[in-house]
Amino acid sequence: MDRNPSPPPADRDQEEEQDPAGGDCVGRTVYSKHWLFGVLSGLIQTVTSENAKSGSDDKESQMELDEEMENDICRVWDMSMDEDVALFLQEFNAPDIFMGILVKSKCPRLREICMGILGNMACFQEICVSISSDKNLGQVILHCVYDSDPPTLLETSRLLLTCLSQTEVASVWVERIREQPAVHDSICFIMSSSTNVDLLVKVGEVVDKLFDLDEKLMLEWIRNGAARPLDQPQEDCDEQPVFRIVPCVLEAAKQVRSENPEGLDVYMHILQLLTTVDDGIQAIVQCPDTRKDTWNLLFDMVCHEFCQADDPPIMLQEQKTVLASVLSVLSAICSSQAEQEHPKMETDLPLIDSLIRVLQNMEHCQKKPENSTESNTEDPKKSDLTQDDFHLKILKDISCEFLSNIFQALTKETVAQGLKEGQLNKQKCSCAFQSLLPLYGPVVEDFVKILHDVDKALAEDLEESFPSLKVQT
Repeated sequence: MDRNPSPPPADRDQEEEQDPAGGDCVGRTVYSKHWLFGVLSGLIQTVTSENAKSGSDDKESQMELDEEMENDICRVWDMSMDEDVALFLQEFNAPDIFMGILVKSKCPRLREICMGILGNMACFQEICVSISSDKNLGQVILHCVYDSDPPTLLETSRLLLTCLSQTEVASVWVERIREQPAVHDSICFIMSSSTNVDLLVKVGEVVDKLFDLDEKLMLEWIRNGAARPLDQPQEDCDEQPVFRIVPCVLEAAKQVRSENPEGLDVYMHILQLLTTVDDGIQAIVQCPDTRKDTWNLLFDMVCHEFCQADDPPIMLQEQKTVLASVLSVLSAICSSQAEQEHPKMETDLPLIDSLIRVLQNMEHCQKKPENSTESNTEDPKKSDLTQDDFHLKILKDISCEFLSNIFQALTKETVAQGLKEGQLNKQKCSCAFQSLLPLYGPVVEDFVKILHDVDKALAEDLEESFPSLKVQT
């Protein structure tokens, strides 16, 4: 059952209309201004009554929402998706009413609904600008990030994401969040402890958007929590725990992994964004436990979840963005000094097998249908295909760079083991060479030199297929 009931049918609203000419209607809708006035007035009375009943001995107690009032305000929640209704609520100063409720009410359900209505209203640019320019309301909204009620947190995150997605006001919210470091701790706490997948996905989208918008803020969040004295065990510290962004992101990714592929994509992109700055890479690799957890999680996804041998090649289209993020992070870890810590044969061979399979499937995805003609240039879906090709190119570039890094570190022992176990053979090597040449020519040449010592016949066979290598070896 949905949390918020559907709006009342049109004829029920029309029964409340006072003006036959439609003067009681909100804009071009059939919703009644009089009815909306009544609900908003009832809200104010509800909170006033709630505060009057609250004694000094039950400040922490939660209040229940009257069923009739809940039904009415839920209808307003649904109605607020209509621009005319949202503008009417704005004109009636409903955001101020909701701000008072968010500050004063002890009813989680009421706070959730009010935040949900604000979220719907913010979907319209004019209202979003108005809400964002109200400093007091902005502070109240950010304070709700500390709420303990998951549904309220979900609606708060949805509102923040909506505002951050509006270019006119995004910088305002970034600056507000920067000015409140506690937002970092609250979001990290949610990512590290919540089991609510919907909430984790939405919070992840907020973090992803923040990091994408402002590298300075991302650096601040990376560094936040890195100053704890090494000789001060956390269990001996009475202060609040210091949250480090990478372990929190990893914990959230583990929670959403099996239930929400889109959410996993978001958290993998957050990790990828972290690796675009040196501090972010260090945040991943500097702590042995964090480095190991990151590597193990991403390695398991690449080798045992994505692009498996029995998956149809076209499935790569669905996995291309998350795979690009995962491989990018793994490549960054490998390129760091910390990569020496990883057991080479146990990880390199499965990764080589997976990367070559990605490249093989990519060739299949990039093949154009035989019946395609020049007349398809005006196909309305052409832009989507171009976007797919763009993402596939990014995935290919990342895969090739990662594969070249692994090839550079291969030993004779590892190559011999790969040939024995099947991760390396003529077909797979040919696919790898086809993708790596000519950009990574020296890497391929060094690999062929090793192959000459392990399996001379295969090496010579590959040189016949790729003449440019024969001249160099």
